Amino acid sequence: MKWIRFLRQYGPIARNDNMYDETIQRAARRAGVDPIDFRHPALEGVATSFDKTTADPISVILTGTAGDGKTHLCRQVWTLLDGSPDEWQSDNPHLSLSFAYPKDRKTWPNQEDPNLHRNVTIHFIRDLSAWAPQQGLPWTSEKQDLLTRCSRSFFDPEMDEVFLIAANDGQLVECWRRLPDNEYVQRARQVLEDLLVEDRQQVEGVRLKFFNLSRWNSAELFARALQSFVSHQGWNSCYAEAVEPDGFFGARCPIRHNYELLQQPLVQERLRHLIELCDLNGIHLPIRQILLLLTNAVLGHPYAKDFLMTPRDVAAIVRDGTTAQASLFNNIFGGNLPENRRTSITVFEHLDRFQIGHETSNRVDNILIFGESDEKLNKYFEQLVASDKFYGADEAFYIARQQYVEGGEDEGEGTRKFLELLVSQRRGLFFKIPKDIEHDLRLWELTVFKFAGEFLSDVVRPLEAESQIRRPILSRLVKGMNRIFTGMLMNSDRELYLATSGNYSQSKISRLLVDRVSVDPNKGERVFLGLDEDTRKVVLKVQLSPTQVVTFGMTLVRYEFLSRVATEGALPSSFSKECYEDVLSFKSHLLSAASERSEANGAVESDHHVEVRILSLSEQGLPEERFVEVIS
Repeated sequence: MKWIRFLRQYGPIARNDNMYDETIQRAARRAGVDPIDFRHPALEGVATSFDKTTADPISVILTGTAGDGKTHLCRQVWTLLDGSPDEWQSDNPHLSLSFAYPKDRKTWPNQEDPNLHRNVTIHFIRDLSAWAPQQGLPWTSEKQDLLTRCSRSFFDPEMDEVFLIAANDGQLVECWRRLPDNEYVQRARQVLEDLLVEDRQQVEGVRLKFFNLSRWNSAELFARALQSFVSHQGWNSCYAEAVEPDGFFGARCPIRHNYELLQQPLVQERLRHLIELCDLNGIHLPIRQILLLLTNAVLGHPYAKDFLMTPRDVAAIVRDGTTAQASLFNNIFGGNLPENRRTSITVFEHLDRFQIGHETSNRVDNILIFGESDEKLNKYFEQLVASDKFYGADEAFYIARQQYVEGGEDEGEGTRKFLELLVSQRRGLFFKIPKDIEHDLRLWELTVFKFAGEFLSDVVRPLEAESQIRRPILSRLVKGMNRIFTGMLMNSDRELYLATSGNYSQSKISRLLVDRVSVDPNKGERVFLGLDEDTRKVVLKVQLSPTQVVTFGMTLVRYEFLSRVATEGALPSSFSKECYEDVLSFKSHLLSAASERSEANGAVESDHHVEVRILSLSEQGLPEERFVEVIS
């Protein structure tokens, strides 16, 4: 039981965010349990910078948003370097270790001759905001001197000090701006600004590695956190303390059932897909938010204190028949929390953008409402709803459904209650529909991103495997762009049409054709999908010549937007106009590139006449050009 009480510390309860790692460590020691721990994927790269066998250790700065695991990563490096656990447990944000480093790698490990090695101090500033003076307060001479020496260490290879500093994005540069200027402080400040703005890890000639943990892949962090969460030894003690059948971790315990659901490969895969799609949408989820998500998924209940169950709550929840309120499928989206609390938590805010539970299809709702009595739908109802004795069709569901069906258009309390149950059931189906029928039931229509599954399986996975993308997918994207570029329901997908309205390239209707780009390779032109070399995110590339390539970041939102425009014709009302403006901005870049290509090819415009091409569409939606000569 002590494991569950401790686990609640990771959930959506009030805490001091600035000391999160230290708070968790202290709570774990008091509870007599091990905290959830896993190796951060950046650990090896950070630790290598301080390798005791290297002749040239360099400084490291860890930055990112709150909850990215900066302090936790500092502690892992401290442990690897054999730092004292007791010393780390102190409240001092500045600690240090000293080591003998070889002057020449070839002389290692001979340390007997003092002429062959030098002593180097590694300074750990594990929380820059807690260590530096608050804005408006003066620097102490000791702290000012330390950061000044830190600045010098970035450029002076003879320095016998290196630094590991953890700081949030905004605090880092601000701290250096408040330092009194000298040559090294000014240079260091510029380097830090360049690394942040340009999203780089190093600057040539500077003895510093920069790790922005907010740029780390959330899906990879999630996979490591999930494995550590479900394999924690604390769960073994829960099984040993089980009170059968209705008590804590008994057969009817929702905590136990949620934990066992979270171990199911299908549930893990679907949840990871959502996290990965957040990455592909340019959304990063910090480690703290991932652990909050997992904890809330298992312990969430709307009637429990802090909305998280304790072992003592279980018997009453089972007795009162509110087990269904603890559904893992609902908790994953913060359904156990009040709306104002849920919307203030990053991970739930981002997952809510998928609108799972609120989006649906006629087939899915027919299964939930009429599936029990419908001959064709009954097998799905039995498999996905009736067979789930915890979160499927319980007595409350059947009663509410009957009232809803009999009530017709009545918008009373019974209708409202059943519609709330439908939200929870749809969420459950997203995690329960087996792979072999997900296409039949159109799984991704349970989200606002109906093309998300295809984006993962037919775009991201092939590109990661360096395989070709199916032509119909590229054709659809080109068709969608042509429709936005021209403002007409164009059905052409073999060429990309660059058109304007005359003097305004972002007009809604553009009929003056400027240029065309072949989709298939032709005389140096082509349009294709690839991965960005630095970010490994999907990009659409338009190659106008062997040396001219214009790229467009293909996020999930943009992929969905273009696919809907191509298949549905009209601009989707569920998307903000930001997508539309992004595509028009891309068109502007293409028009500029096309103009540069034309100039490079020696095109000459007459002062007396201009030939323009006016676009129109055939009955089949195919583009037709009409040449008009304008004489001045």
